Order: sequence, then structure tokens, then C-alpha cells
Amino acid sequence: MRRLSPQGAIAYAHDIVMAAISFALALYLRLGDWVFFYWPDLLLRGTITLTVIAACVFWFMGLYRGVWRYASLKDLMAITRAVTLIMLIFLAVMFVWTRLDGLPRSIPFINWFILITLIGGTRFLYRLYKDRRIDLRLVAEGRRRVPVLLVGSGDGAELFIRAVSRPQDANYQVVGMLSEQRRRVGRVIHGIEVMGTVEELDKIVEQLAARGLKPQRVVLTYDSMDGARVRALLDEATALGMTLARVPSLTDFKSSLDSRVEIRPIAVEDLLGRPQTPLDRAAMRNLIVGRRVLVTGAGGSIGSELVRQVSDFGPAEIVLLDSSEANLYGIDLELSERHPDLRRAAVIADVRDRPHLDRIFAENRPELVFHAAALKHVPLVEANVFEGVMTNTLGTANVAEACRAAGVGTMVFISTDKAVNPTSLMGVTKRVAEQVCQALDLKRANGQGTRYVTVRFGNVLGSTGSVVPLFERQLAAGGPLTVTHPGMTRYFMTIREAVELVLEASALGSEDEAHAGKIFVLDMGEPVRILDLARQMIHLAGLRPEVDVAIEITGLRPGEKLSEELLHAAESLVPTRYQGINLAAPRTADADQLKMALARLGEACARADHAALLEVFARLVPEYHGPEAPAPRAAAV
Repeated sequence: MRRLSPQGAIAYAHDIVMAAISFALALYLRLGDWVFFYWPDLLLRGTITLTVIAACVFWFMGLYRGVWRYASLKDLMAITRAVTLIMLIFLAVMFVWTRLDGLPRSIPFINWFILITLIGGTRFLYRLYKDRRIDLRLVAEGRRRVPVLLVGSGDGAELFIRAVSRPQDANYQVVGMLSEQRRRVGRVIHGIEVMGTVEELDKIVEQLAARGLKPQRVVLTYDSMDGARVRALLDEATALGMTLARVPSLTDFKSSLDSRVEIRPIAVEDLLGRPQTPLDRAAMRNLIVGRRVLVTGAGGSIGSELVRQVSDFGPAEIVLLDSSEANLYGIDLELSERHPDLRRAAVIADVRDRPHLDRIFAENRPELVFHAAALKHVPLVEANVFEGVMTNTLGTANVAEACRAAGVGTMVFISTDKAVNPTSLMGVTKRVAEQVCQALDLKRANGQGTRYVTVRFGNVLGSTGSVVPLFERQLAAGGPLTVTHPGMTRYFMTIREAVELVLEASALGSEDEAHAGKIFVLDMGEPVRILDLARQMIHLAGLRPEVDVAIEITGLRPGEKLSEELLHAAESLVPTRYQGINLAAPRTADADQLKMALARLGEACARADHAALLEVFARLVPEYHGPEAPAPRAAAV
């Protein structure tokens, strides 16, 4: 016996009621008020008979597998066939029962039109209410097309099916759909059935192959699938001899329904991404709108995305600060095109130069500062430790003190997971920088002065020097792809998502005194094994790992960890009111003692005294257990 979903049961009950109403309405339209005085028996017999027949026909014709939201011409044709059959059976039953005595001959035709209108009209009104438009195009037939299996049974799938029905897009044939929701299985959208769940991919492909419709591609129709599930789906599709692709975004569909639809390959972002975290954009806007904002490292990966998102929230003015002329020119030019009316200043400056910073802050009077300037590449900082200390640690202290001296409302410091139990000197420099911001935040007198908000997260996808651009370059060159260790794992987050959460954490930290001295830690999801990522990127390029492209294990580099951590063993994460943002309270240092330690670090850098540097670090960051930095170059004296 066919089982109905809850939505299908409601639709079934609705149609039965409409059938009962349709006969009474048809009689009334034909006979007027007389129907209640001269034909009450006919009204009762006819209504009951038609309703019973309709209930049976509706049930056996399977009208309730479709989704009202996606009602189309195919659904209208199915309704028409069902209503026609109902009226034919009704006429036959009434002829046997009453020889049609007393039944006006026009009633079946009137009833036919009314019942189609009541059943079909309700569906299309619901579709119109949801979409504000209706498209009744038929699916193009008769051309050889690439068979595809859709993952998803929502708006993206419906728009894709409808889009490829156009003759110019008839190069794809949708042979079925998979859903993440069991309750959608068996439903139909524009004649395409939801055949099973995503977990049943292999079984569904086998069924389609037996019917001569084996899909060549699996196509994702929505953006919210977890990265881990996308990676698993890629592996399974590859094992079944199919490629994995994605439809254009819903925005692209809706803004250009008349353009040609092309599915695109799965990108690395899809493999590593997570479902979109709900964001409090109102709080982010309130943090920025109408304020003077300064961004250090404005031309870098994180800094440039900060500039883009901050500029979208309507600041009064934005100051771009970077030591790289090329990077600064690029982001300044982009911002001039993105928001031509926004007041801005592009300043070449080094965060190591405290007097210059003081002049910049005095001239521009920023109210909100995002400090993203840093030397972040572990091997380079290991080989150039004094440069790393002067930029990451002393530079952060310079920016923090300049903020305090200029009366900046909030400074946001961008930290890294490499600061946790560091094995590299780069991680140590960032951990001491965290301590600087923590100490100054706790030192605020009576809640007055600059707030210091520290945000810690892991690797951002696509940033300069990260593993993904490296793999892409190596793939373009034909390989091999180099992995330092087969067991290495890393957390990943897209630059856009990281900056969105930084802004949200900044809004939270700037408004709540209870967060003083604490560190906001972004939820990075599950770590990804780098060797698996290399193999999947080779698959995405349509090649075979170890056959077409080799993978080479090169060994850990100095200061490199097998796996990153987001908090110390003694720390415990406390959730905040925002999903994806947690709070940690690592050990803090006394502000006055820290100030003396920073002075010693400055002296050690000035003398290129490696031993003195390590001695200060051992006191400030006792959990540091990495190899010693390389001996200074001959030129360093």
C-alpha cells in the first residue's frame, strides 16, 4: 500500500474536499437556488459518488508525490488526466444507478472545469505565493544529453531542472535526485523522482544503470553541504566512475534565467567548506557604520578581505596601512572601484616604526583598528627570527600602544592557532603578541580606554603560501604534489568566513566587559588530512593519484606541527551567543613585567642575540617546545 508523507496526506485530503465542493458548485452554477428545493437527493447522491470515485482515482494515480512548491505543467497535465478519468467513471456509475434521470447533461463538463480549477489552481496559487512567478515550460526532449544525478531536492534542484528544459540548455538530462531528507524520497519535481538519500548513491546508480540511464555526473544543487560530506561524495562518485560538479548559485539562476546554464566542477572550497554560520549582521554593522577604521596589513590575504567587508558596512573613513607598495596599491584600487564615494587613505608604513604609527594615528584619529599585519610563514620566520619578533611581537605592541595613546575605541588583533603550544618561533611571536593584547585589555582603568579583542583561528583557504595554492601550482606543472608527512592534518576555513566571524567576534568583544583579557576562538570544524586533500585535488583535475600525478612525502620542515591546536590543554572553550565563536581564557602576563620583557626582546633583536631572545621566550611562553632557531647569518652582528 502506498504511504503518503505528511504533506502528501494534507494534499490528498484537500483534493477530496475539493471534489465534494466541485459537484455542489457545478449543480449550483447550472440550476441556481433551485438545487436546494427540487434536487436535494441528486445533490447528496452525486456529491457522495463523485467524492468516493475521486478519492480512489487520486490515490491510485499517485498525484501526491509532487511538491506543491514546484507545481508545473506536468502536474497540471496529471491533474487533468485524473479529473477526466473521474468524470468518465462518475458518468458510468450514475448511468447504471439512475440512468442519468434528473442529471443535467452539462453537469459533467461544468464539474470537469471546476474540479481542475479547484485542484490545480490551489497548487499554482501556492507556487505563485512562494516564488512570485510561475514557469510552465516543458522539458526538452529528443536530444542526446549528459545524464546527471542531482544531490538535493530543493530550490536549486527545481531551478536547474527547469533551466535545462530550455532547448539551448538541453545538453543535460536529469535522471534522478538524491535528498538528505528521507521524507522527500519518492516525491517528484517536474517529473523527476527523488530516488533515495545521499547515502544510497551506489544503489541508485546501479538502478539507473540497469535502465540504461547511468549518470555520468553527480551534481550538487545547494551550497550548505558540509565539506566532509562533499569529500566523501567525491570519493564515492570517483569510485563509481562519475565526476562531481555543482550547479550555479541560486542568485545566478534567478538573475539570468535566459542565459545558458553550465554546471561547474567542484572547487577546493567545496571540499573544505562548512555550512554557512548564521551571522548577526546588525551587530557587525553597528560596530563599523559611521566610524573611522584603520586596517594594518591591508594588502594581505586577511587584511584585504577585512577591507572589503568593513567597507560594505558603511564606515565614515578607512585607512589602509601596509609596508608593501604593490599590495597596498592593489587593495586601494579595488576599494576605489567598490566604494568610490568612501573616504580612504592608503599609507605605506611598517608596524615596527612606532613614531610613524603615532603620526598616522594622530592624523587619522581611527576609532576602530584591525591589526592583521604579520609575518606568518613558519619556515621563513624560523630562518629570520629577529624579523619575525620585530613584526609579530614588537609590531603588535607598537600598534596596541599607538591605539591606547590615540584613544582608539577598539583594537582587534588577528592571531593564529600556531600560538597554541608552539613548536615554531613564529607561533611564539604570535603567542607573546596575544599576551600583550590580553594584558592591555585587563589594565583598562574603570572600563575606560581602548578595548583589545584577540581572535584566534587556523588556516584560511587560498591565503598566500598556504597548501592549496601550492598544490594548484604543482598540479599545473604536472606534479608531483609535495606533502611533508602522511599524517599531517590542518584546520581550514575560507577567508570570507574567517573575516565574517572576526567581525562578529569584534562586535561581541567590544560591547561586553566580561570578555576582558580573553581570546575569541573560531570554530574551525574538523581537521583535514593533507594527504587526502592532495589526492582529492588530483581527482578534481580529472587525473589519478600516483598514476597520472605523483605525491611525494618530503618530511616535516623546521617548526612544523603534525596537527594544529586551537587551545592549550589548561584552557576550556566557553560558547558565546554566536554560533562558531567560542571564548578561551589562556594564561595572562602582568602588563608591567611584559613591558620589560618586550624591551629585552627589542634589545636582543638589535644585537641579533639569539640566546637572549630564547631566554625571554622561555619565560613568557614556557610551553614552547620547538627546535631552536637557526644560527644567525654571517651578516647579522
